[in-house]
Amino acid sequence: MAMVRIGVISDTHGLLRPEVAGRLEGCSCIVHAGDFGRESVLEALEDIAPVYGVRGNNDWGWGERLPRQLAFEAGGVRFLMTHDRAHLPRELGEAQVVVFGHSHRYYQENIMGRLWLNPGSCGWPRFGKELTMAVLTVQDGALQVERIDLEV
Repeated sequence: MAMVRIGVISDTHGLLRPEVAGRLEGCSCIVHAGDFGRESVLEALEDIAPVYGVRGNNDWGWGERLPRQLAFEAGGVRFLMTHDRAHLPRELGEAQVVVFGHSHRYYQENIMGRLWLNPGSCGWPRFGKELTMAVLTVQDGALQVERIDLEV
């Protein structure tokens, strides 16, 4: 099976940084865990690759068409995503990767064979926190995570 790259971002808050767009080039799809901030961010991402996105607490109006929670498959891997980790259901089903955002803090942990991933924020620097994102690489059923730290 061919190698698949999946860009994982969150909390852009209306800003798609050129370096983020550049890192997403060549990805098979983009996973955005909410708080797009503007519909134009979603549209710009869709010009790069297909987007799986959920609504964040700051995605009002146009964002109401986005689901609060989304289960999908990409690169042969089953995902479950929501913006705020607190809104995840008790039953995670077949999800191999659980993606969430909201805290603006990068988090990556394998818990009982399941990857939990918050790519952090890659929009405006807020609360003195770093800017981060992730790229997942899937090859021959193996999943690898690359944390990407961005210039503030």
